[in-house]
Amino acid sequence: MKECLSCLKKVEKDNYCNSCLKKMFNGKNPILNISKKEFSHVQYEQVDRFSISGVQDKISLKLDRKKLIPTNEDGEYILKPIPGISVPLFQNDIPANEHLTMQIAKQLFNIQTAENALIRFSDGELAYITKRFDRKDGSKLRQEDFCQLSGKTSETSGKNFKYDGSYQETGGIVKRFCVAYRIEIEKLFTLILFNYLIGNGDAHLKNFSLIESVSGDFVLSPAYDLINTTVHFPNESRMALDLFIDYETESFKENGFYKKTDFMRLAEFFKIKPERVMRMIDNFPIKKEKIENMVKSSLLSKDAKSRYLEIVKDRLKAIK
Repeated sequence: MKECLSCLKKVEKDNYCNSCLKKMFNGKNPILNISKKEFSHVQYEQVDRFSISGVQDKISLKLDRKKLIPTNEDGEYILKPIPGISVPLFQNDIPANEHLTMQIAKQLFNIQTAENALIRFSDGELAYITKRFDRKDGSKLRQEDFCQLSGKTSETSGKNFKYDGSYQETGGIVKRFCVAYRIEIEKLFTLILFNYLIGNGDAHLKNFSLIESVSGDFVLSPAYDLINTTVHFPNESRMALDLFIDYETESFKENGFYKKTDFMRLAEFFKIKPERVMRMIDNFPIKKEKIENMVKSSLLSKDAKSRYLEIVKDRLKAIK
């Protein structure tokens, strides 16, 4: 028995369980007939057409029968290998980290995420693959990230424009553009809290988006780019953005990091009822054992697993 490379549940022989094959690859066992070495050439060919950001290299793929092939248009998948740019710690664990974090969000906290999995290059190296959610029946759905929705660009806000904001402001964006604000703001709050507890210090404005629903209004898009960045960047700040606009709680002034009272205050700005907030926050500590089990089942290296769990345990203590 081994783990499904998508949901991490046990499978007898194949790389994926039947359910994940259906969700990710239309029921087909995918074949990735390129090596990691060939990936760099493909990336170079796509660079003018496909946005490459951060330390993670990416290429666009589409499914042709069983084969996953690079494409310059109508891409259905994004493939991220072990990055070529050096990071301080556990570089080879980056694809497994993102995959694990996305699966924890989906399976344990009911956060809607982009479908995702791990997949092997023809030379055996693991890469992270995610299915695009902005495509439906061959058409592209309208999607806007929070930088676009707030009018922030490198020209208006400098080269670090995606970090120019606060999580309080993201609530204002949801209130402005979402008809079903009460529903979407709770989804946003859960996602912000999850990023904090899982050690994602790079949940900036471009990593949140609204997408057009089937009824024509805007809702929070499935979550993407969820990863415990602190595993790889131990000196990184705890959050990519401040919680508040020009405001600090007494708790933060005293402790220097966010605690439960800070998130309760953010929920007040979001106008979420206190009893609902308490249930949302308290849902995280009770999942501690399940998080540990998923980390143990993941494809992270032994040392990276230990580091991942240390970070999560530390953050869980912060919100008690």
